[in-house]
Amino acid sequence: MPTETNTVLLRREVIVRLIKGFLSDSFRKRADDLPFDMRPKYAEVPFRCCIHKERAILRERAIAVLGASVEQDDDKTPLGEYAQKSLDRKAPDQTVLTVVETACQGCTPNRIYVTDLCQGCVARPCTSACAFGAVSIKNGRSVIDGSKCKGCTKCMQVCPYGAIVKIKVPCEDACPVGAIAKNEKGHAQIDFSRCLSCGACVARCPFGAVAEKSQIIDILKALQSDKKVVALLAPAAAGQMPVGLGRIASGLIKAGFDAVLEVAQGADITAKTEAKDFQERMERGDSFMTTSCCAAYRELVKKSVPELRPYVSDTATPMHYTAQLAKRKYPDCVTVFVGPCVAKRMEGLQDGYIDYVMNFEEMGALFVALSIELSACEEYVFETPSSKQGRNFAVTGGVAESIRVAGSTGVSDFRPVCVDGLNAKVIREMTLWAKKKATVPGNIIEVMACTGGCVSGAGCLNNQKAAAKKVTAYAEQGAELTPDPANGELEKK
Repeated sequence: MPTETNTVLLRREVIVRLIKGFLSDSFRKRADDLPFDMRPKYAEVPFRCCIHKERAILRERAIAVLGASVEQDDDKTPLGEYAQKSLDRKAPDQTVLTVVETACQGCTPNRIYVTDLCQGCVARPCTSACAFGAVSIKNGRSVIDGSKCKGCTKCMQVCPYGAIVKIKVPCEDACPVGAIAKNEKGHAQIDFSRCLSCGACVARCPFGAVAEKSQIIDILKALQSDKKVVALLAPAAAGQMPVGLGRIASGLIKAGFDAVLEVAQGADITAKTEAKDFQERMERGDSFMTTSCCAAYRELVKKSVPELRPYVSDTATPMHYTAQLAKRKYPDCVTVFVGPCVAKRMEGLQDGYIDYVMNFEEMGALFVALSIELSACEEYVFETPSSKQGRNFAVTGGVAESIRVAGSTGVSDFRPVCVDGLNAKVIREMTLWAKKKATVPGNIIEVMACTGGCVSGAGCLNNQKAAAKKVTAYAEQGAELTPDPANGELEKK
């Protein structure tokens, strides 16, 4: 999903500048100057009505990168003060998203709309197609009554001229649970009681108005401390850079990390533990089990579809297990998960073994800010190599296949189903499975919130297909996962 759009490039430049500011001897001043340095006097105004609005938006983007909520900003607090607060805080904020309000376009509400292409044809199939009486003819043209329209799109489908369209609000349209909507000012507002932290709104907003609250300053502080800092590198990282995972890991060592663990190592533990869980559930007569690795899916079950809870594996995620291994090997270390999505940032806040989370975009910005050339880095040798299946967790179908291989000596009836991306329709279908009102098409359900898997998370750098291809190629270098028992000393949760 990620591409080199202007919103992405702007966000990265803000991150790079703030990292450089932190590493300078004048962080507060560099933060204060950021909007003016990026849009100096008499500079060309490429996107907005005036230079003042562009500076205001850059200021709010910087607030998000500094880990604060734009919604709580009073427009008067200097960026330097936010920079100081980021230095003083002991822990990241407990919400992971914020809305850059000045950047929000206040889009026209979602609706079905008749365009000027309408020819007022004699057949008028749009009127007969609507079961709700929302379409009528006025002055020889189709008109839709918004109070009656249910958004079924039947009129769109039958119009011979394609004159009827659906106007979408990208962030609202992308959210699978309706957690983002307009407030009284017309700006996007997130309902965190429903939000899954899936990051779909971040990826889809063409104005970059929904942003992650970064922990990059917290990570930089840890790197400058006397504590050992361990990077936990997610499998999807193999598809993000022109170089392989080994050189990316070496880049992280150059950036100041003391060690790098491959999260695919934790994925091997997850696969073995989940295979055992699946076997036990099938033996006791459960109709199906869903995987537990996608943090956004777990938030969905907790907040929106509790009926699915009995069917979710109790196994912890690869991130959790890898962090446990790190804490065991390096007592009192600081763990930093380096991954693809917003949901992992939320999971990190809930998991005592994870100290901070950095997405791939922030990792790339760190390399740029420190002038680290990955192609010149040596190959990092991971102390414990991971399996082919563990590395493939990042791609849709990879988790289910790992469970199949890990449990090959167990249940013979293995019927996998992949939920490749969460949306309202899929959620309704899964709810019916849980309520036993619909036939479940399989007995092991792999759920990925992002289409294509972790390789298309909102924090990724590369497009989904290219990233998936690279991850699969890297996975092929690993050994087959052996179906032996998982490490029982590691906690499930």
